[in-house]
Amino acid sequence: MKRIGVLTSGGDSPGMNPAIRSVVRKAIYHNLEVYGVFGGYAGLISGNIKKLELGSVGDIIHRGGTMLQSARCPEFKTPEGQQKGIDQLKAHGIEGLVVIGGDGSYRGAKALTEQGFPCVGVPGTIDNDIPGTEITIGFDTALNTVIDALDKIRDTATSHERTFVIEVMGRNAGDIALWSGLAGGAETILIPEVDYNMEDIADRLQKGHERGKKHSIIVVAEGVCSGVDFAKQLSEATNFDTRVSVLGHMQRGGSPTAADRVLASRLGARAVELLIDGKGGRAVGLEKNSLVDYDIIEALDRKHKLDLDLYTLSQELSI
Repeated sequence: MKRIGVLTSGGDSPGMNPAIRSVVRKAIYHNLEVYGVFGGYAGLISGNIKKLELGSVGDIIHRGGTMLQSARCPEFKTPEGQQKGIDQLKAHGIEGLVVIGGDGSYRGAKALTEQGFPCVGVPGTIDNDIPGTEITIGFDTALNTVIDALDKIRDTATSHERTFVIEVMGRNAGDIALWSGLAGGAETILIPEVDYNMEDIADRLQKGHERGKKHSIIVVAEGVCSGVDFAKQLSEATNFDTRVSVLGHMQRGGSPTAADRVLASRLGARAVELLIDGKGGRAVGLEKNSLVDYDIIEALDRKHKLDLDLYTLSQELSI
């Protein structure tokens, strides 16, 4: 293999740029040419493809977002769109593709793989919901962004003796809510993986109030419901002064943490190694701090599993 491509797709996540940098520099180190696909699968279909040099990825390791940009592309879900993408790759002489992104991005890589074009998936999503890896690129940075916000909100919650409902991202996974809630000392954490009981939550808040607790923080994963809707339910069940903060897309931005930069560098480099070895149709990940790779088609048939022991611990510590 002499020429590979790299693209980012789906929602951006902090650490995508370090992953791109790793792919490009690892490939050039091994005398491969690298082409960047700009604008995700939409850019692939339209042929927005440019050669990348060492300098192309200079000064990006500390930057959030993705220099290759990203876009949603319903057309690529069709066989005709996929064929257009393959035709563009062949026209540019690209023999293998590194796809950095989340579940939807992997499905695109799976489609190309099934049509005989070698792809390697690199898990880049703040949601931490990709099977086959214990952590995804961007999760640690998003987590720290949420914790910073929780710490600030707790200050004002204490000052005004209020209950704050904080809605966080995560799609259908509760990892961001669970990890940030545990690290931020939230009194209640709502995640899609576990049903909640409003009476139990109200009772917990009331008992805290009776023993002199002046404020409470409730973290709600967007996969459960909106923070506004939950706050309305809470107001109907209690008489506590409640405010809502929806953190939104700020969770996707910002300079990636050291952990995300190192993870992205390791996974990006491993993806290139697999293509050099002629191993397409794979996805890379991290398990027990060791790099792993697995069949990308099989990966999408598996389900992400949240660590429910952490959820139990969060309940035990928030009494």
